[in-house]
Amino acid sequence: MWKRLESRFHFFAMATVTTTPSASTPAPKSQAQLILERNRRARRNFTLSVVASWIAMLLLLLFLFSGLKLKSSAAGTQIAITKWVETTGNKQKQDETLFSLPVGIPSGEFAYSTITLDWGFVGKNFAFIRDGIWQTIGISALSIVTATVLALLAALGRLSTFPPVYALSTFYVSLIRGTPLFLQVIFFFLALPQLGIDLSGLWAGVIALGLNYGAYMSEIFRAGLLSVGKGQREAALALGMTQSQMMLRIVIPQALRFAVPPTGNEFIAMLKDSALVSATGFVHEILWRAGAAGKPVNRNLEALMIAAVFYWFMTISFSALQDRLEKYMARGDR
Repeated sequence: MWKRLESRFHFFAMATVTTTPSASTPAPKSQAQLILERNRRARRNFTLSVVASWIAMLLLLLFLFSGLKLKSSAAGTQIAITKWVETTGNKQKQDETLFSLPVGIPSGEFAYSTITLDWGFVGKNFAFIRDGIWQTIGISALSIVTATVLALLAALGRLSTFPPVYALSTFYVSLIRGTPLFLQVIFFFLALPQLGIDLSGLWAGVIALGLNYGAYMSEIFRAGLLSVGKGQREAALALGMTQSQMMLRIVIPQALRFAVPPTGNEFIAMLKDSALVSATGFVHEILWRAGAAGKPVNRNLEALMIAAVFYWFMTISFSALQDRLEKYMARGDR
C-alpha cells in the first residue's frame, strides 16, 4: 500500500514539475504586440524598398551618363568608353576600347551609346558654380523676410473692416498674382530706371521675389489668423484689451505658429525661383555661373547639370530641416 501511495505521489510530483512553466520560457505575445511587430516589419521593408529603388535610379542615371558604347556585329562585340580628349587646343570625342568579345549578332549590326560628359570641364568649373550657393541662399533669405512682412500685412488688410485698407490689400494680391514673376523681376530692373529709380540686380530680384511670394503667402497668414478661435478674441476683449493688444498678444503669436511650417515650404520653392534673378546679368548666383562657364566653350549640358545637382542638394537639405521644424512646431499637438 505504501509503495502504491509513493508511486502515485511521485506521478503527481512529476506531472506538477512538467506542467509548471520554466522561468526562462518567454510569455506568449499578445495580439496587440503581434500587430505592432507586423507593422514595424512592414514599415522597415517599405523603407528598404524605397532606398533600394533610389539606389537603382541613381545607378541608372550614372549609366546613362557614363559614356559607354556598345557595338555588335558578325565579327564580334566591342564595348568602349567615349572620352573628351584635348588635341591641338580643341577637345574631341575619342573611343577607348575596354574589352572585345568574339561573339556578336550573326546578321546586321547593333550599336548603342550613352551620353558622354566632359568630366574635365566638370572638375574645372565645379568650384566656380558651387560658389553661387551662398548668393542663392542670401537672395532667398532676404526675399522670404520681405515676403513674410508683406504677407502678414496683406492678411491683416484682408481681414480689416476698413474699406480702403481691405481694397489696398486685395488690389496688391490680385495685381501681383496676376502677373508672371519673371516679368516682375525685369520690371524692377529695367522699367524703374525710367522713373529715376535705379535698383541693382540683387535688390530688383529681392523686391520682386518678396512681393510675389508675399501675395501668395498672404493666404497662409490669413488662414492662420482665422484659425484662432473666436472665444479667445472675446475673452481678450473682456479682459480689457484693445483690438491692437488682442492681435499682438493673442492672435498673431498663435497664427505665426500655424504659418511658420508652410513658410518654410515657400522658402524652399524660392531657392529655385531665385534663378530668375540671373536674367539681370549682375547677380552671380548658381544659374548665372553655370551659364558663364558653359556658354563660351559650348558645355551647357555639363554646366546646367552641375547647377541642377546643387539646387537638388539644397532642396533636399532644407526639406530635411523643414521636416524637423514641422515636428518641433507640432510637439504640443495631440
